[in-house]
Amino acid sequence: MSEARLLSVLDTAVDGIIVADETGCILVYNKACEKLFGYAATEMIGRNVKAIMPAHFAREHDSYISNYLTSGEPKIIGIGRRVEAQHRDGTVFPVELSVGEAMTPQGRQFIGILRDDRPRAAYEERVAELQAELVHMARVTALDEMGSAIAHELNQPLTAAMLYLQAATRRLKAGEGEPDQLVIDVIAKAMREAERAASIIQRMRNFIEKREPNRRWSSVAALIDEALELALVGAKGRNIEVVRRIDPAVPQIAVDPIQIEQILVNLMRNAAEVVAGREQRRIEIGAVVDGDRLRISVRDSGPGIPQDKLPDLFKAFSSSKSSGLGLGLAISKSIAQNHGGELSVEPGGHGHGACFRLDLPLDAEPTADENVSDGGS
Repeated sequence: MSEARLLSVLDTAVDGIIVADETGCILVYNKACEKLFGYAATEMIGRNVKAIMPAHFAREHDSYISNYLTSGEPKIIGIGRRVEAQHRDGTVFPVELSVGEAMTPQGRQFIGILRDDRPRAAYEERVAELQAELVHMARVTALDEMGSAIAHELNQPLTAAMLYLQAATRRLKAGEGEPDQLVIDVIAKAMREAERAASIIQRMRNFIEKREPNRRWSSVAALIDEALELALVGAKGRNIEVVRRIDPAVPQIAVDPIQIEQILVNLMRNAAEVVAGREQRRIEIGAVVDGDRLRISVRDSGPGIPQDKLPDLFKAFSSSKSSGLGLGLAISKSIAQNHGGELSVEPGGHGHGACFRLDLPLDAEPTADENVSDGGS
């Protein structure tokens, strides 16, 4: 191919193309690069490729080339990856970069193909925002479905506190002098009931709080206990037996505690609904280490899941319930996968209830340095 034809091909390419020698000196710089970086080809030919790199990348670039030339171990050559580039005006932006190499009569040369990755980055950011909105909406929907049960749960401690305080008031009005010990004890009971109501409200606020996902070290036992307390709100009258088995070898894990609680609350609420009204009302919750993963299981004593329901079980809007959006299991599976884990089910049947299994990696790292463990929320 003639040089003129080669240059014509380079200049009609949609992607930026740069050819540099072993020292990083630019030999070819096409028109797509001019548009991408704001420099004309006449300004860039002969300059080091570091001119279009942010400072922190530019400082390390020469060492990357040197290490490759001496060791033969590529860091990016032959591998497409997202890196940062810098426009003439100083703007740093993501590009998709693939690098190849060729031996020529003039020596070794590196060919870089660059594509502006901002549209994809913006798309991924928007998808993440929408997913976060959906996860939050599922939590709000769950509490909305539990509205009457929550109102009943709050009414109990508030009514008790009111009765205790009324009794204390009557005692004070009837007596003279300093309050006696009975009044002090009654007021203490009222305070405990008020604290119980405040704890329920705080737990609900934490659960539906809208915030960025944040992985931190969390106690598995605390996650399970807090999810249980929230999931079984209003279920005390159903006489559900809850068996909790947590292996002492289970370590803390780096997760977003609210999102993992969201999964557990959904699984536990579903289990409670399945066993309600049955002769045996039993939920078994377990946590064990399985290889490099933590497995949390929620098993019910219900009839199991029919085979014809399994294909759509984790799909959105496929619920057979009369209320709710049918997002619970779909969102739960998405959260598990975003944590590098998985949510699966053993359908049961023939006298055995269903068992949902949440697997999470044990080697995950927290979002930021966390020196103090988190109890769950």
